[in-house]
Amino acid sequence: MSRQAGKPVIKKESQLVNVEEHVAGFRQVREAHRRELIDDYLELIDDLIRESGEARQVDMAARLGVSQPTVAKMLKRLASVGLIEQIPWRGVSLTPEGEKQAQASRERHHIVENFLLTLGVSADTARRDAEGIEHHVSDETLEIFRQFTARKG
Repeated sequence: MSRQAGKPVIKKESQLVNVEEHVAGFRQVREAHRRELIDDYLELIDDLIRESGEARQVDMAARLGVSQPTVAKMLKRLASVGLIEQIPWRGVSLTPEGEKQAQASRERHHIVENFLLTLGVSADTARRDAEGIEHHVSDETLEIFRQFTARKG
C-alpha cells in the first residue's frame, strides 16, 4: 500500500517499480546498514560518558555483546573519519562531529520509539524495535512519525 495525494493506493503484489526506483530503494537500505553500526557506537559512547564519565572498550564490548578486538577495530575506523578521539590507556571521547551524529541518532530513536508507543506497542518492544527501525526510516517518514505522535500526544 502506498500514499498518493493523501489517499491510500493498493498496489498489485507482483507489480515491479521502475529500475531507478528499485535501485534507489536498495541504495537507501545499503546506506542505512553502513550507518547503523557507526550510529550505535557513537550513541553508546555518548551514553557511557554521560553515565560514568568515560567510555571504555571493555564496557562497549559488554553492552554490544561483541569482543574487545571487534570494538577496537570499529574505534579505529571512527577515529580515522574524525568522529572520536582515542588516547592510549584512556577512554574514548567524541569529536564535535561525533557528538552531533550521536545526538541526531538519539533523536531518531526517540521519534521512532514514541511513534511505536503511541500505536500501543509495549515499552520494551518499542525500545528494541526502535533500535533497528531508526536506521532504516527515511527523513520523510521520520517527520510523519513525529507529526503523528505530536497530534496524538
